[in-house]
Parts: sequence; C-alpha cells; structure tokens
Amino acid sequence: MAKRYNRILLTGAAGNLGKVLRESLPAHCENLRISDRDEMTDIAAHEEAVVCDLADADACLALTKDVDAIIHMGGQSIEGSWENVLNANIIGFYNMYEGCRKNGVKRLIWGSSNHAIGFYPRTQVIDASVYPRPDTNYGVSKVFGEAVSQYYWDKYHFESVSIRIGSCFPEPLDRRMLATWLSFRDFQHLIDRCLIAPRVEHTIIYGISDNDEKLWDNKLASHLGYRPKDNAEDYRAKVEAASEQKGIDDPMFKYDGGGFAGQPHFDDVNPS
Repeated sequence: MAKRYNRILLTGAAGNLGKVLRESLPAHCENLRISDRDEMTDIAAHEEAVVCDLADADACLALTKDVDAIIHMGGQSIEGSWENVLNANIIGFYNMYEGCRKNGVKRLIWGSSNHAIGFYPRTQVIDASVYPRPDTNYGVSKVFGEAVSQYYWDKYHFESVSIRIGSCFPEPLDRRMLATWLSFRDFQHLIDRCLIAPRVEHTIIYGISDNDEKLWDNKLASHLGYRPKDNAEDYRAKVEAASEQKGIDDPMFKYDGGGFAGQPHFDDVNPS
C-alpha cells in the first residue's frame, strides 16, 4: 500500500519526543529526514540525518527542500535566556516557515506548549480560542509561533497544527500532570491524525491524554479525529503517594503553567 508522503522531515529528532516519533512516522512516509543541532548516530536505512542550526536561514532552506510535511520538535524546549529563546524559537521558527513557503511544503505540525497559556487559572477550563497568557520567555516564543502559523495560513494558505503539549512522559510524574499528561502512545496517535486529516488550516490543539482531571477543552480541534486512550487517573494513587499536595497559592497549583509561572525572570538569576 502506498504511503501518504514521500518525505517527512522531523526536527528535534535527538530529543525525547523526537525519538518517540522516529518509531511511528515511517508508517506515513517512504523517507524520513531527521534533523538536530548535533550529529546523530544509529541512523536507520529509511532515515536521512541532517545537522542543522535553526537560526541559520540558508540551512533551514536546504533542510526543507523536497519535503512534503514537517514535524517540528526542534528548538529550545524549556525556559532559557532571551538570546537562546530568540535564536531557537523565534528566528529559527521563522526560518522554518520561510523554508516551507519557498520550497512548497504542504503542512507543518509543531510542538507549541501549554506555557503559551500558562497564566490561566486552573479553576477555568479553556479552549483554543482564548487570548494567550504566556508564563516565561519560552511561553512568549510559543505565542509567536502560533501567530506565525496563523499568519502563514491566512496569507499563504500554508497549513499548520500547533500542539499545545501538556506533559509528555511515559507516565505522570507529579500531581499537576494528572491533568496535563500526554502519553507517548497518545502523542504518536495525535501526530498520526495531524498528518492524515484532509484539511487543518491552522488548528490549535491541546496535547493531552483522556485524563479525568481536565484544564483544557479540544472541541475546536475535533476535525482532527484525535481520540486519546490513556488516562493519568490510572496513576493517581502512585503519584499522590510520592508527592505532597501544594497550597492553593503555589503556582504549581494555581496556574496552568505550573512552576513556570512562579519562576523569576531567567536573565535576572542567570546573568550572562
């Protein structure tokens, strides 16, 4: 049976989520181009490995050539200095989109973050239509990415899916993750649906499993057909036994962004 895509590009392929997707993406493409800032080893026969610094516009243009779709997991994955966030997640993100536009790529699916809306209170269930409320430099960069995704759809009709990833781990690690957890299996399924859906325009979806405790509503992304199967509730007893309950005024409990919302400005405490 012919696969839907000839070549898919996966950036951030050396990261934890990149490794998870290297297992599932071959079902959708004949060739998988994988990329990261550093040289990778253990390259499979169906993989093409490319070292690329996202802040290099020419390198991004070459990286996106002859590609049908992109899963963009590269860039700064946690809070950091403004300079690092700027180069990796703002300049680098723009470079990726310009590479897509100039090379005629059809669709880009990327890892946004719950930290784009990190200052919403946990008492309020929100959907994808809410105004951004970032909690860090990192969160600001994700708001920028979502704005670029919308702009490229409106102006160039280039399709994107922005996945506001919650907490993607093999199992939830703390009480906050009982609401924000995304299992690896559900993450792979979500990426599958983003690739298969016939039309996505610019869709924002929350990357979460089917958890009983809910902060976010995915009704505006129902057209993707995402049907998560895992539930953090299965781990509640284990998580609660291993961690203490936070007070009502602790950012971990108070805001969607958890501890990120309570961090001081990164560059104040980590001067260059």
